[in-house]
Amino acid sequence: MESLLAALTGDFLGTPVFFWVAFITIVIGLLVFDLGILHRDEHEIEAKESLLLYGFYVLTALAFGAWVWVQRGATAGLEFFTGYLIEQSLAMDNMFVIATIFAFLGIPRLYQHRVLFWGILGVIAFRAILIGVGAALVYQFNWILFVFGAFLVITGIRMFSQRDEAPDFEDNKILQFLRKRFRITDTLRGRQFLVREPDPHTGRIVTWLTPLAVALIMVEFVDLIFAVDSVPAVFAVTQDTFIIYTSNIFAILGLRALYFALAAAMNRFRYLQVSLAVILVLIGIKIFLVPLGIHIDTLLSLVVTLAILAGGVLYSLWKTRREPSMGPGDEAARSRS
Repeated sequence: MESLLAALTGDFLGTPVFFWVAFITIVIGLLVFDLGILHRDEHEIEAKESLLLYGFYVLTALAFGAWVWVQRGATAGLEFFTGYLIEQSLAMDNMFVIATIFAFLGIPRLYQHRVLFWGILGVIAFRAILIGVGAALVYQFNWILFVFGAFLVITGIRMFSQRDEAPDFEDNKILQFLRKRFRITDTLRGRQFLVREPDPHTGRIVTWLTPLAVALIMVEFVDLIFAVDSVPAVFAVTQDTFIIYTSNIFAILGLRALYFALAAAMNRFRYLQVSLAVILVLIGIKIFLVPLGIHIDTLLSLVVTLAILAGGVLYSLWKTRREPSMGPGDEAARSRS
């Protein structure tokens, strides 16, 4: 018993182990609740259910952040909430790309939650690796923050200049690689990611990827690409690995729940990318100043990020107020007609 208490009170990456245990327990509980109870029977998720589930995840994140605030102080609490908001902001663009992937591959709403749920497991693993590598680099080479800052500023400028460009998946390198190296079925096989079917040339029973598996792989790669932007952004707020990782995961969990509400009205958020580009540039400047000993107040960062994001959302909704809500599949169908 004493050895167990000693292990829990010991540190892992600068944070007591019991904080990590509490976080992992909460995440596992949320995933079990999501798949085992809420979505035990596969069904199409409507916008109302999506918003309710998102609200539940937000309340959970707020409660966790409040616990961090009480246990570790106001600074850690503010850093968690700021990192959470930054990740939510920057990952929102990711949701629109995922919606486009589903539309391109013809994945019906009935199975989209299945892809997003199993994709969370990849997010948990890949974010841990990226944040661990980033933290190690910052610890060993403080000047790497200059690189992070410059990268975010450049990415923000590129995002602004390419804001009207839709992703083209027909020439996507990941999709081309999968088509070249793996057998992929022409149509879905229900909810299956992999199936065993005869090879048309040899008649031998072999393993095939279904379009559902292709969607899962592409969603994971897209998240990894977007994480390269968002993870360095949180280093502008804190270099505390626990705060960075937990705020990232809670933000992604919430956004995956919000996905179905966002995807049903993608055209209504047409100008959101501009605000995300501004946020990236400002965060890049903030992280660039850290090695110079200039620290911008965390509460100020939180308020500014929230104001820019809210401004982008409200302006988008106002500018598109006379347009019907459409997802990527609806827009594609309208363009063909």
